[in-house]
Amino acid sequence: MTVPPPLPADVERRLAELTRERDEAREEVARLRATVRPRLWLNTWLRHQAKTTLGLSMNIGRLNFPGAPRVLRVPNSYRRTPPPKNPPLISIVTPSFNQGSYLETTLGSVLSQNYPRLEYVVQDGGSTDGTPAVLDRFRDRLHHCESQRDGGQGDAINRGFARTSGEIMAYLNSDDLLLPGALNAVAAYFVAHPDVDVVYGHRVVIDRHGDELGRWVLPSHDDETLRWQDYIPQETMFWRRQLWERVGGIDASFRFALDWDLVLRFQVAGAKFHRLGRFLGAFRVHDTSKTVTVVQTQGAAEVSKLLHRTHGRDVTPLEVEEHLRGYRRRHVMYNVMYSLGLYRY
Repeated sequence: MTVPPPLPADVERRLAELTRERDEAREEVARLRATVRPRLWLNTWLRHQAKTTLGLSMNIGRLNFPGAPRVLRVPNSYRRTPPPKNPPLISIVTPSFNQGSYLETTLGSVLSQNYPRLEYVVQDGGSTDGTPAVLDRFRDRLHHCESQRDGGQGDAINRGFARTSGEIMAYLNSDDLLLPGALNAVAAYFVAHPDVDVVYGHRVVIDRHGDELGRWVLPSHDDETLRWQDYIPQETMFWRRQLWERVGGIDASFRFALDWDLVLRFQVAGAKFHRLGRFLGAFRVHDTSKTVTVVQTQGAAEVSKLLHRTHGRDVTPLEVEEHLRGYRRRHVMYNVMYSLGLYRY
């Protein structure tokens, strides 16, 4: 084996210097990465500034909003909305369990509608807080009211609807609200559009005190979007009884995504949906609400289950995002137009 001749002394010295300089450069790069905040690319910065200036934010799906809570206000015209000449019978069920601090406001939001043909049922699961006292005060104004143990929210809704006969149906959770004039507006639309099976509207998000946090201004209904995400505000949704009977009611095995499961089955049954150009309800955010407590656990599992059932396979979060992109862009533009006063609801 031939041994290579040794390098000249000046070459060895130069290699040693280069090695030392390389190591020092690496240390300096590491130090800079740890201490210097990376800059945004110019086009990214410009997009960020444009979105901030124009208010191009996505509110759908959001429950936390910037800014302080404010008093919830609706147009005066909401309270002047008349019922149709031949108003259909509307049946509403409120499932309830230990939400006594919010229940009275919920009941008041329904009964103050003064809709001429209303069946309002409260199905309580045996609450041990202030709920019984609230129910006693409203019992004579309710179509039916009972308090006994049940199998959860879905079971309570099914039990409540079993005692009703209205051709238009909805359920309102015991911490949410209907906004003034909602029942008259919904009834009038159903009467004028006999081909429509499901109606829903825009959403106001409120805090535990009933103050407004923000609003969901929704684009027109899109069936394909519904297959990937549920952006229908449940507290604003109404449907025809014949559709409910066709799909068999609520699947009580769901704890979190029972409303998305229901509307997906409505869709499979051929239902025609319409997003009404009006704020119909308010969704309350508080520490004990189900949306806050189980969304990352059982909620995520149920959403995955429904996606698999709908598409016949597992889908990735990236696929979901891709299919929602167009709808979200339309929402942002609707939100801007509403903020500028160009859309009035």
